[in-house]
Amino acid sequence: MSILMPTEAGEKPPLLEVKNLVKHFPQKAGFLSRRSGIVQAVDGVSFTLDSGETLGLVGESGCGKTTTGRMVLSLIRPTSGEVIFQGRNVHSLQKDELRRLRKEMQIIFQDPYGSLNPRMTVGQILGEALGIHHNLRGKAARDRMKELLEAVGMSGEHIPRFPHEFSGGQRQRIGVARALAVHPKLIICDEPVSALDVSVQAQVLNLLQDLKRQFQLTYLFIAHDLAVVRHISDRIAVMYVGKIVEMADKDRIYEGALHPYTRALLRAIPIPDPHLRREYKELEGELPSPLNLPPGCRFHTRCDQAMDICRMKEPAFVEAGKGHRVACHLYSGS
Repeated sequence: MSILMPTEAGEKPPLLEVKNLVKHFPQKAGFLSRRSGIVQAVDGVSFTLDSGETLGLVGESGCGKTTTGRMVLSLIRPTSGEVIFQGRNVHSLQKDELRRLRKEMQIIFQDPYGSLNPRMTVGQILGEALGIHHNLRGKAARDRMKELLEAVGMSGEHIPRFPHEFSGGQRQRIGVARALAVHPKLIICDEPVSALDVSVQAQVLNLLQDLKRQFQLTYLFIAHDLAVVRHISDRIAVMYVGKIVEMADKDRIYEGALHPYTRALLRAIPIPDPHLRREYKELEGELPSPLNLPPGCRFHTRCDQAMDICRMKEPAFVEAGKGHRVACHLYSGS
């Protein structure tokens, strides 16, 4: 079921529309690599993203967040569904059209160590993007590199250095500069701080916030930690095993989460004050395998509020308040 809201007359359309996105990977086994099953990585994800907005996409590892982000960028082709960016269907574009669109959509990868070519200097890494998309060479390219590095808290002195000469936080800043090099409108932030120390995480998050205001950026911010996305997101979508189970603005999520899974994620956030204690009940059971999903609600195997209908019927994604949608039989009226 689509969760997209109709655009009213005269209302500015969203920058990004994701409509019923599905990605199934065939599972092969045996000497002849015969298909033995289907991994349902993403199964009917829909959302919109307005220009200048940050949408946090949150869930446990393996729930399909990164696959969704890569389908938005057409790095992975979907099994079905549409990605509409500035009114164009990303997955129906020809190769040359898609290449031109790359300037508008960029990604910051999770691993600052694996995402940079160790054989290329910072200048070569940034110069590659500037040369391909803006045909900048020589002094013009070098001046632009200095601007980019200064924007992310580094300097032109770093241009001739190699990635191994930098810390993890500095490498991630280089990755951010590379994404900014082509003047994008949308950046997919794929867990950009999860591999960094806590103190460095805060610095990079503050940097992303500053860059958003400075360059009028739009973020799809992928993370598994609700404490991280709280400080950068305008809205939050919670994913569980390939589906969005709750979506609302961040204040509604943190102050009045409805779905039992979202509430469990919130209870897992550590409290920095050692004198305060929070009642925490660990989720029981294992995350369902996308190769063999349970019938009905996918969360019922771990939910302490599961009813008989949860084991038989998949809940609809319904409006539970202004701008607050949830997929749970407790609120569907079934």
